[in-house]
Amino acid sequence: MNPYGYMPMPAQGVPGQPATPPRPVVEESYIENIFRLNRGKMVTVYTTFENNKEWNAKVFRGRIEAAGRDHLILSEPSGKRYLIPLLYLDYATFDGEIAYEYPYR
Repeated sequence: MNPYGYMPMPAQGVPGQPATPPRPVVEESYIENIFRLNRGKMVTVYTTFENNKEWNAKVFRGRIEAAGRDHLILSEPSGKRYLIPLLYLDYATFDGEIAYEYPYR
């Protein structure tokens, strides 16, 4: 603090160096984050696999165990687990409400 009662402005970077953009303070609304917010809930996931002669589209149903940037892990009540690349995701449906708001907002 200086004698004038205001805080000095932070440095804007080093001259000649590219400025680093500020990082977002809150999570952004990406699909993997929505799956994470709903961990433990039952979901039905609809996928499409192009050029697959056995099955072009497939439906997965299970409880959300985890979600990463590019994948979703579901488990069936029988114990069978699926690792689904989000690349193939068309859409998902939930049995109840979808948690969408982050708890720290």
